[in-house]
Amino acid sequence: MSWLSAAFRIGLLLAVAGLLGWHYGQPLWAVAATLFALVLFWIYQMQRVQSWLRHPGQSPPATYGIWGDIISQIYQLQKQGRESSAQLQSTVDYLQASFSSMRDGVVIVDQRGVLKWFNQSAQMLLGLRSTDIGQALMNLVRSPEFLRYFNRGEFGDSLEYRAAGEADAWLRVEITPFGTGDRLLFVRDITANVRMETMRKDFVANVSHELRTPLTVISGYLGTILGDSSKLAPSHVKPLQQMLQQSQRMETLLEDLLWLSRIESEQGMELHNPVDIRALLAELQDELAVAYPQRRLELELATDHKVAGDYRQLYSAVSNLVLNAIKYSAEDSVVKIAWRQQDGAYHLTVSDQGIGIEAVHIPRLTERFYRVEDSRCSTTGGTGLGLAIVKHVAASHGARLQISSKVGKGSAFSLVFPKSARATAAAQISAVAT
Repeated sequence: MSWLSAAFRIGLLLAVAGLLGWHYGQPLWAVAATLFALVLFWIYQMQRVQSWLRHPGQSPPATYGIWGDIISQIYQLQKQGRESSAQLQSTVDYLQASFSSMRDGVVIVDQRGVLKWFNQSAQMLLGLRSTDIGQALMNLVRSPEFLRYFNRGEFGDSLEYRAAGEADAWLRVEITPFGTGDRLLFVRDITANVRMETMRKDFVANVSHELRTPLTVISGYLGTILGDSSKLAPSHVKPLQQMLQQSQRMETLLEDLLWLSRIESEQGMELHNPVDIRALLAELQDELAVAYPQRRLELELATDHKVAGDYRQLYSAVSNLVLNAIKYSAEDSVVKIAWRQQDGAYHLTVSDQGIGIEAVHIPRLTERFYRVEDSRCSTTGGTGLGLAIVKHVAASHGARLQISSKVGKGSAFSLVFPKSARATAAAQISAVAT
């Protein structure tokens, strides 16, 4: 029954009451009594509905008319709500069962960081207890790195940190916001990976260090022998010169490996010393003017912004970019170095007018020993570690390496520092090539 039909019935009932009252000479009293009876009936019906709503387990009261339709619709909505709730709970139970079977830790917290649920793996990795539900996660995980990462609210990158109380335990945490402010945390034990990486770094550093002494001795003797080449047979001079050249190249390679290992070991440490980029570029220009007097270097210093970081690391990164620009461009071309503010960040750009790089090679340029062409190794004398060093320096300073290149026209390598650059973000590489 629609409300219009109910209104028609009420109007008809009042009309009949009025006619009967007019017949007995009391029309107003008859209408008033009828209205009073209707009000009492509606109050009674509302009381029944309210009592039923307060006790959802009870069957709906039997009635008719408009009230029957209202109760029937409420009952159907309740039934649909229970079915939806049951289906949703089934989904939640399935997801929780799936998360519970994962080896990685899974934690759900609300927008205030209060624990809502976690699996057994998270309980072991984070040292949680089953009674911690409803507690603030920040009060339970005693790690300054984790607290800063969680409170910062920027979860584009994962966090790797040493677990509190466990000297050799390392965890990786990834956080994903969902719902109305809730957060889903995935925690993984990466201790084995960190140990393997540490062993690799130590191996490279130790081998490089141990090889320096014999190579220095070999280079020294070769240099001494070639110093008095008049006593040598002509057929021996060229081989000895090549031996000296290769030993010196190996010494340079070892120095780069040791420097790269040092940068990697320092990565993750916060760097606070202000570095004057203008002064750094001026010093680099003076040094290169002596080493490459025939080359033209142009500086564009459009800002005096100082970067929080390590002077030696930044000097090494910029010098590698400039030396690459010199090696892969013509002697009569110009190499430009610019330090300017652009698009809300600070860009340190080294550009050349050289041979350029094809787009397929750009994503791999920062890999160790990766070369666009094998022939470039012998012609330039590089070690293949320059851009790897640049990438790690960028990571240590919260910057990203941006590469743009056009074959036959030249390349531009930029270190892009955000306004609040700190040694917390991993370096990213973006590239544009044609």
